[in-house]
Amino acid sequence: MAYGGPSRPWCSWFMPLSCVACIAVFVYTMYVNNCPKNLGEDRCVFHDHLGRFSFQPRSENSLFGPSTATLKKLGGLSRNLVVYDGEIYRFFSCMWLHANVIHLLTNSLAILFIGVKLEEDFGFLRIGLLYVLSGFGGGLLSCLHQDESQQTLQISVGASGALFGLLGASLSEIITNWTLYTNKCVSITMLILVIGVNMAIGFMPGIDNMAHIGGFVSGILLGFILLLRPQYGYVSGPYIAPGYELNHKKPKYQCHQKLLWVISVVVLFVW
Repeated sequence: MAYGGPSRPWCSWFMPLSCVACIAVFVYTMYVNNCPKNLGEDRCVFHDHLGRFSFQPRSENSLFGPSTATLKKLGGLSRNLVVYDGEIYRFFSCMWLHANVIHLLTNSLAILFIGVKLEEDFGFLRIGLLYVLSGFGGGLLSCLHQDESQQTLQISVGASGALFGLLGASLSEIITNWTLYTNKCVSITMLILVIGVNMAIGFMPGIDNMAHIGGFVSGILLGFILLLRPQYGYVSGPYIAPGYELNHKKPKYQCHQKLLWVISVVVLFVW
């Protein structure tokens, strides 16, 4: 389909680079964690193979990762540190940290599966902005939901908020560009199924579902703003054929696209 002239898919590099960055940060986190020094070699998981990079005891981190204290030190999200110490940077630093190997791998694979296609369609600038702002939105709701009386125990980390932002944006992209899809029902059914499964996982113990919800809502709103496509039949100026009647030229965007754009801007501003 043409959206105003010939176009080629963007080259996706932001999403793969984000995954590489998350992996690099996790390796650095384990270096800083240094379980053998803090707890003794005999208590660390896989010390014989990983040495300084070995994991915390399974009783503390059952899925192979660092201590909560290390995550807090490196930028994990904590309400008290944001509200009372003014460490706003934690809203952004927390999305590059991960609690364990399973957390890191599942997020990375999901981001590649969803984010690469979006970046190929809309470019790194829009998808990169959407990714970071959704992560911020997820962190914000997570922070507001944290129990202030238990701040010594609660640290939120992970790219899940940003990931759910990509899911939300995918949903709003289908809605706002509805006329461009040929298999509408299949597309939206598959996406809702993926969203439902991920939301269900979020209710498992130890999962910060508030970050998921905050990222998802942010992604939906940002998708309506950033992911508009010109409607089917629109032809941009440079590609108008000789003799083409400008009076019959279709508008670039439909009324529902403009309305959803305005509503989303207002809601984000109020939020």
